[in-house]
Amino acid sequence: MKIAVFSTKPYDREYLDKFNTDHKHELVYFDAPLNSETTNLAIGFEAVCVFVNDTIDKKAIAKLAEIGIKLIDLRCAGFNNIDLEAAAKHNIKVMRVPAYSPQAVAEHAVALILTLNRKTHKAYNRVRESNFSLENLTGFNLHEKTVGVIGTGKIGAAFCQIMLGFGCNVIAYDVIESEKLIKKGVIYRTLDELFKNSDIISLHCPLTTDTKYLFDKTAFSKIKKGAMLINTSRGALIKTSDAIEALKKEQLGYLGIDVYEQEENLFFKDLSESIIHDDLIERLMAFHNVLITPHQGFFTIEALDQIAITTLNNYTDFEQGLPLKNEVKQ
Repeated sequence: MKIAVFSTKPYDREYLDKFNTDHKHELVYFDAPLNSETTNLAIGFEAVCVFVNDTIDKKAIAKLAEIGIKLIDLRCAGFNNIDLEAAAKHNIKVMRVPAYSPQAVAEHAVALILTLNRKTHKAYNRVRESNFSLENLTGFNLHEKTVGVIGTGKIGAAFCQIMLGFGCNVIAYDVIESEKLIKKGVIYRTLDELFKNSDIISLHCPLTTDTKYLFDKTAFSKIKKGAMLINTSRGALIKTSDAIEALKKEQLGYLGIDVYEQEENLFFKDLSESIIHDDLIERLMAFHNVLITPHQGFFTIEALDQIAITTLNNYTDFEQGLPLKNEVKQ
């Protein structure tokens, strides 16, 4: 197939090319994101490949249909940036990579916890300036702390197992409870009980109409004072303005995020010589107890391998008329 690949970085090209030798698809790479203003770049192609911050809304899909695109394939798990109803209306199939390396994201969530807690990032910078003081580097033991996990799918389950290994008491909330995790010692609780009892809360749920702004001022008022909140899932699970207020009141003790609700304007770009016009993220970066990483939770060799393999298999399945096991339907 002839495929237009949008929002590409050097690593996208490296890994897709690495595994395309068996498929021999014609991949044409574009640095630009896909949105209603850039659909003309897909003229002459049969399919497009997109990423989390591309905007495939009703207008973009209508234009894609007009130029003959039959398949939209996401090289990621999330699909909240696609209007599935519009895609179905125009008979455009949507596919994704439902699971690539749950351990990659789960381990990054743990990295955020450990860094925020033991302040290794601050110690690193101090030592580089020959400052070997321990002042203000105090952390706490993870052992026997209560960790609340919201969402126990593949990533959430991997995270639960890691925290059990630290000797934590793991409680969880999900609409579907995992018997396997229960047998390992995870205890399911209501959301309010999880808020009240967790020293650390980690988010591993999708972004839906029900979960958008799951953490707003009401939720922050219910959490244990000084608790840590970690988000490696979707940015809009947290209402940033309310998180800032909770941090200012010291109700929220620590915040670690690998995603941000307005990240499409920031992440995956080098803005070191630019003025940042997003006042909310600037305010977040001013807090000493906030750690932000640029959506790198998926960024491991193993995950990139699997993303490329599954993405290319999706195109081959579509081209050969095989069952579309990774199709997303509304």
